[in-house]
Amino acid sequence: MTEQRLFPKPLSEREITPFASARQAWFWFVRCQTARIEGARVIADAGEVVRPCDPDDVYNAVMRLKQAGTLTDRHLQVLEYFGLVEREPDPRDPREKGKDSLWRQAMEALENVLITRGIVTRRRDEDFHHDEVMIKLRGDLSPCGI
Repeated sequence: MTEQRLFPKPLSEREITPFASARQAWFWFVRCQTARIEGARVIADAGEVVRPCDPDDVYNAVMRLKQAGTLTDRHLQVLEYFGLVEREPDPRDPREKGKDSLWRQAMEALENVLITRGIVTRRRDEDFHHDEVMIKLRGDLSPCGI
C-alpha cells in the first residue's frame, strides 16, 4: 500500500481578503457552484479578490452543522433556494416570513463557524465608511426635480 502524500496549498502572493459575513460567503459559494455545474473549473487565486478558502470549505462548514443537528433539511432548502436567487428572504412578504427566521438561524450558525476558521472577519459598521473615498455629488439631487 502506498503512502498518501499531502501537499499544502501554495499561499497567494496577493493580499487575502476574508468575507465580511456568512451571507457574503454563502452567495459566493453558490455562484462558484453554479459555475462548476455549467462547466467552469474553479481555480484558486484566479479571481480579482483572493479569498482565505475554497468554495468547498463553505459547503463543508454547512454540512458539519447539518451533521451536528444545528441545521435541518428545511434550513438547507432555504439556503439553497435563496442562494440561487441571490437574495435574502423578505420578512415583509407573508410567503417568506418563516423562511426568514430559518435563513437568519442558518447564517448565525454558519458565521460563528466561518469566523472561527478565519474565513469571515466580523467588521464594525464604521469600517464601511471612509471619508477619503467619499464622492461629492453635483447637480439637482431633489426628488423628481422639485
